[in-house]
Amino acid sequence: MKMINFCKNIMLLLFFTLATINVNAQTTKNKEIAIIKTNIFCNHCKECETCGGKIEKGLAFEKGVKKVAIDEKEMTIIITYNPAKTNPENLKKAISKLGYDADDVKGDPDAYSKLDECCKSGKH
Repeated sequence: MKMINFCKNIMLLLFFTLATINVNAQTTKNKEIAIIKTNIFCNHCKECETCGGKIEKGLAFEKGVKKVAIDEKEMTIIITYNPAKTNPENLKKAISKLGYDADDVKGDPDAYSKLDECCKSGKH
């Protein structure tokens, strides 16, 4: 009887170990990073409520987005996302709807007109 319980415990331990490894592997597969070039014209976008806050909050509601970071020096938005739920084209469209250019997708003119002056290039 003790041997049967011991074997059951070993089997359960093995099962949970394999299940945990499988979950970790799936989590890693469900992350991709998109680096999208944009125009950042102020030097305070990360702190600015209109700039950084708008970008981060706006993209946080996009399906599949896990993390958003702004690189002011490189003028890029780095987005970690789940490729099963979204793709770079959808992310670019979402950025455009906020008024910012996203690689080859121009910012929406109406949204652009509502940005603070420090966020505008004067090119729209």
